[in-house]
Amino acid sequence: MRDETAEQPAPLRSGLTTGSCATATSLAAARLLLTGHTADAVEIVLPKGKQVQMRLEFCRLTDDSAEAGTIKDAGDDPDVTHGALLYSQVRLRAEPGIGFNAGLGVGTVTRPGLVLGVGEPAINPVPRKMITDHLTRLAGELGYRGGFEVTVNVENGEALALKTMNPRLGILGGLSILGTSGIVRPFSCAAYIASIHQGIDVAKTNGYLHIAACTGNASEDTMRRVYNLPEIALIEMGDFVGAVLKHLRKVPVDKLSICGGFGKISKLAAGHMDLHSRHSSIDLPQLADWAAAVGADALLQQGIREANTSQQALAMASAAGVALGDAVCRHALDFARSVVPAQVQVEVFAIDRQGGIVGHAGAFP
Repeated sequence: MRDETAEQPAPLRSGLTTGSCATATSLAAARLLLTGHTADAVEIVLPKGKQVQMRLEFCRLTDDSAEAGTIKDAGDDPDVTHGALLYSQVRLRAEPGIGFNAGLGVGTVTRPGLVLGVGEPAINPVPRKMITDHLTRLAGELGYRGGFEVTVNVENGEALALKTMNPRLGILGGLSILGTSGIVRPFSCAAYIASIHQGIDVAKTNGYLHIAACTGNASEDTMRRVYNLPEIALIEMGDFVGAVLKHLRKVPVDKLSICGGFGKISKLAAGHMDLHSRHSSIDLPQLADWAAAVGADALLQQGIREANTSQQALAMASAAGVALGDAVCRHALDFARSVVPAQVQVEVFAIDRQGGIVGHAGAFP
């Protein structure tokens, strides 16, 4: 478990991706095979040219290969792989080039629609290129004309993967080895957004043209109840509704159902693409104005402006027979339609904390 966050603000610390870890450990193991040299640290070059040194937990020979391991340091990013042991096993082979295998705790692709083909180890293209570049450079320096077989492992990776979107994406048996820059930027949430995009791609490739983008478990349960959608068609977007809407410009589907708590949907209605409290807040005066447009009297409007939470505002409106939930969903629908292509049919659901529908706009079966 990580230490508690300091009370005084401080600069957030960047970390290194699983792709960087796999590159460093593969390089160290390959160098040991070719030179007999063990090391407790190794230097790699990231995709944009930055050189970083990474500490090794071990670097040792085995029966017919070598292996090296490092502890994944995600910096201050809330990454499930932070602190995990990642290790690579490297074996020499006669034919030139690099072969990749999924070891313990690394997943295998089982569904079409991802950047990797079905049956491939879940080692993404940039990490593959990083490993290939480093091992090719090493071979050239040492005059080695053969190739390498690289197996990447993550200790406890199969259990950690259950906390990610991998099972839903059809990546089974463990984690993905990820990274485009080699660096984990704290709270960038790039991996989460990439998973949202992959989820849409996989759903469409497998023939699911009605998807539901949900902010959490309660909204997913609501969409299962309303539409009986399979898990592959449920996109866990969290706060990143913008990642869904923008990606549908590239990969349109027939129908998008957006479902979230009333407060988050009210942020979408106000034109926010990121629904997290760090980036957007609930506008109670705006809620009061929307309530006025659907029949709220002056006293109710004032009560909504002075409410402590959006849920309190909604409860006051509901008690007065004012359909604030539907009004908010209509504004959210208008904004979503302004982003996605015209051929995508869109609807919006707002729910309460128990998963009950408190507002809806758009087509409904």
